[in-house]
Amino acid sequence: MKKEHKWQEEIDLLKSIVEQKTQLVHSIKWGGDVYTHEGKNIIGISGFKNYFGIWFFNGVFINDHQNVFVNAQEEKTNAMLQWRMTSKSEIDEKTLLDYIAQAIKNEEAGIRWTPKKSEKKEATGLLAEALSADKVFKTHFDALTPGKQKEYIDYVSSAKRIETQQARIDKIKPMVLEGKGLNDKYKK
Repeated sequence: MKKEHKWQEEIDLLKSIVEQKTQLVHSIKWGGDVYTHEGKNIIGISGFKNYFGIWFFNGVFINDHQNVFVNAQEEKTNAMLQWRMTSKSEIDEKTLLDYIAQAIKNEEAGIRWTPKKSEKKEATGLLAEALSADKVFKTHFDALTPGKQKEYIDYVSSAKRIETQQARIDKIKPMVLEGKGLNDKYKK
């Protein structure tokens, strides 16, 4: 049974505009409504606690002449931009369709964000101590890709309390020993 959402009426209106006036194909990805063009993600529509909106996967390349885009995660996303709204009256169909047309044109032209390779991150603090104290743990950790290592390092180091850092190390150790990344369960 589908859960009713605070913004259901507004989300339904956005979806009807997209489905009736574009050639985008609807799918469910990451538990949300995503619209694709030739198998490539173009937009997503979702509601949150304080707003509903549309995110453009490669929004950085769209001419945002209405200045509606925000970056939801400055440190994490470079290309994905959101258009946040708090009422049905903020839905501007003409601008929405223009932005979608731009996004499709960019996708067809092969214009998309290429992530930069991040520098290899070194474990510090309690995680570094745990790795140096357990050779098997260190060997398995070193065998992970740099991206998976970074996920674990960030996860442990983001905890402020020593107790929380230790609890996180205890939690991730079996995953590392299995060769799994912190977020592998979310990936196909």
